[in-house]
Amino acid sequence: MSFKAILFDLDGTLADTAPDMGGALNSLRREYGLEPLPMAALRPHTSAGTRGMLRVGFGLSPADKAYGPLAERYLDIYAERLCVDTRIFADLEPVLSSLEARGTLWGVVTNKPRRFTEPLLDALKVSARSACIVSGDSAKRPKPAPDPLILAAQKISLAVTDCLYVGDDLRDIEAGSAAGMKTVAVRWGYLGVDSPIESWGADWIIDEPAQLLELG
Repeated sequence: MSFKAILFDLDGTLADTAPDMGGALNSLRREYGLEPLPMAALRPHTSAGTRGMLRVGFGLSPADKAYGPLAERYLDIYAERLCVDTRIFADLEPVLSSLEARGTLWGVVTNKPRRFTEPLLDALKVSARSACIVSGDSAKRPKPAPDPLILAAQKISLAVTDCLYVGDDLRDIEAGSAAGMKTVAVRWGYLGVDSPIESWGADWIIDEPAQLLELG
């Protein structure tokens, strides 16, 4: 592999956070007398975070008056169950170990706020292994702006061209490309509902984590 570092999106790329994010959404729905939604309906929206959860769960966008208070309550519920069922994707764990054995750095660049990112990665026991952690409020602008990825490269003292960014959402690919990094879109992720993965413009599309070790 010619890349000196691989940077991962968190939700839907590095870790399967949908069970806990979706669980928090269904808890919020119950508070409003609504039936829980099946996880299959929630997973595609998970990479969009609170915005995605409230869109599928309540039909709301950030422009709606009720969005702010509901988002605050959703995040409070999520904070209480941050890592109940969340796991690193099983097939990704050996890839991380292989990268470490090769001396290739890996890190996390996510739009998830720091108040959730850092304790979650601690609970998953990967914080100490990660060369850098950049959250949604670490840089001036979140993805799809390139700022978080540029910041990540600075944190690990590498040129952006030495880094590969891996994600499961259009914003990930837009951010990585804007930062000057090669990008990988992963089919095992949540993928969103707005556009097909083939239209994102990623340099590579892969089906399973082991394929990361073949790129470069």
